[in-house]
Amino acid sequence: MISGPRRLDVQQAADDLRHRTLSDMPRSLDRLIYLASMRDYNTGLYYHDGLASRFSQEVACEALADCHREAFRHLVGCSVEDLVCQMEAYMDSTRTSPSDFVTAWRKLEPYRVAVPVESDPLSAQFLFSSFKIALAILESRLVLHPAGSAA
Repeated sequence: MISGPRRLDVQQAADDLRHRTLSDMPRSLDRLIYLASMRDYNTGLYYHDGLASRFSQEVACEALADCHREAFRHLVGCSVEDLVCQMEAYMDSTRTSPSDFVTAWRKLEPYRVAVPVESDPLSAQFLFSSFKIALAILESRLVLHPAGSAA
């Protein structure tokens, strides 16, 4: 009989991921985007060679999915003010000009593909709305204080 990964193994792998990788990412938004990038968009499965070599591919996949859902839940529970701060810090870390970042996020809406596959649709829509509000706030700050001008 073939069984799925044991929950204890998945928990250990998730703890390993949090300790070795995610601890370097202080914000939930950074973790959400990073973990989404570990997912194959054709299959919905997550891949992480280092984690798979310490555990198994199946355990690593489940651990990544668990941590992805955790980052998502945290963002859904954030205040708009906190989300704006996280987006601003993430934007600064991308080395993209703020106006280019806001324009791209407004047009491409990359946050839509960053949510976990099995997310509650209502929670996902709530987060999408929060992202749009946060982007509007960031954009208004750019208009009020363009780069290079005195604040």
